[in-house]
Amino acid sequence: MVKNNPWLHWAAELQSIAQAGLYYGKDVFDHERYERIREIASLMVAEMTEQPVEEIWQLFCQNVGYQTPKLDTRAAIFKEDKILLVQENDGTWALPGGWVEYNLSVKENVIKEVKEEAGLNVKATKIIAIQDRSKHNSPEYIYGVCKVFVDCELIDGHFEKNSETIASDYFSIDQLPPLAEQKVNAEQIKMCFDAHFANNWEVYFD
Repeated sequence: MVKNNPWLHWAAELQSIAQAGLYYGKDVFDHERYERIREIASLMVAEMTEQPVEEIWQLFCQNVGYQTPKLDTRAAIFKEDKILLVQENDGTWALPGGWVEYNLSVKENVIKEVKEEAGLNVKATKIIAIQDRSKHNSPEYIYGVCKVFVDCELIDGHFEKNSETIASDYFSIDQLPPLAEQKVNAEQIKMCFDAHFANNWEVYFD
């Protein structure tokens, strides 16, 4: 389990309160106070991460409305006893996937991401798990993320190098390459193996 930084958690909670206040609040003076709370939260995160406060503001304080977690899908595609991973530009490997588009369902999004990153056409067959990223992956993010792992059946297609991935290959559970831990770790890949080969898999959720 990932150990949380309490200060980062508190800063994220302050930002969430400020965001909701800016959306639902009616009083102009309250808006000024919520903007200041948001600014302080950004300064706290910038101090902790040693990142420019402008970058933190762009990432941390641009959403409106009630703050909810982002949704990330990851596809588990198997060939015999090996799982498909794609290599990112930094050389690390991950399950194909990404943020869910606003106009796509989870199923539609995972199919789209596999096509874009691995060049494959797949059928999404079952949900493996719905995880709170903060409980499983590092480093910590300053916003919530729900990760949805989906077992997929290969139809056809072939890999072509693209702007997001430079290679793809199938790996056995005991010969995994260096992973993009912020996206997927060995424990999560093992979970995908267990789910794929189980006769009656029960969806895991946090």
